[in-house]
Amino acid sequence: MTSEVVIEDLIEGTGNAAKRGALITANYRGFLADGTEFDSSARHGEPLRVVLSNGRVIQGWILGLTGMKVGGTRRIQVPAALAYGERQIGTMIPPNSDLTFEIELLEVLTRD
Repeated sequence: MTSEVVIEDLIEGTGNAAKRGALITANYRGFLADGTEFDSSARHGEPLRVVLSNGRVIQGWILGLTGMKVGGTRRIQVPAALAYGERQIGTMIPPNSDLTFEIELLEVLTRD
């Protein structure tokens, strides 16, 4: 795995583009390198609504979702350094884990 986020558009969206500071609504699934799903919006029963900013999401999400358009689905591969680094997260994500996310962007709200 490289030290950069690898982006693969599965479905190209046509709506507003995500950018740092935007409030996004998305369905997502997160996977460990071995393919184990560690989290998903379906598991929480509703899409994730979050601001794309430091302290709210991992750096890999900010880099991986910037420019993605509503209606699109994107797979992003996030190296550990841009995810949780040396921290263990709960019982599912060991330290130094490279993560993969499949994200369907439902809405983007910006201040402008």
